[in-house]
Amino acid sequence: MSQFRARPPAVPTVLLDDAAVRITRWDFEPGADTGHHVHGLGYVVVPMTDCQFLLEEPGGSRRVDIAKGAAYRREAGVEHNVVNAGSEPMSFIEIEYKQS
Repeated sequence: MSQFRARPPAVPTVLLDDAAVRITRWDFEPGADTGHHVHGLGYVVVPMTDCQFLLEEPGGSRRVDIAKGAAYRREAGVEHNVVNAGSEPMSFIEIEYKQS
């Protein structure tokens, strides 16, 4: 894997990590990305800003716009790279649940 990145990295800040949950705030400058990853846990996302996502997934890419405060959840196993496709900074809180 190359040591060079074409995009700036999104900035994760772990707010809480205990036996039940891991809560991370993700901050993205325009064009920033998370890097390709697979979610090992189910999770909930709560946008802190309006978010214009470019989701790069194994089957292709798609755009998704989510309004500030419009929470959603996904099961473990999601595989993607999340990119800020907008022209403004964006952020969201990701809550990974460790217990069912």
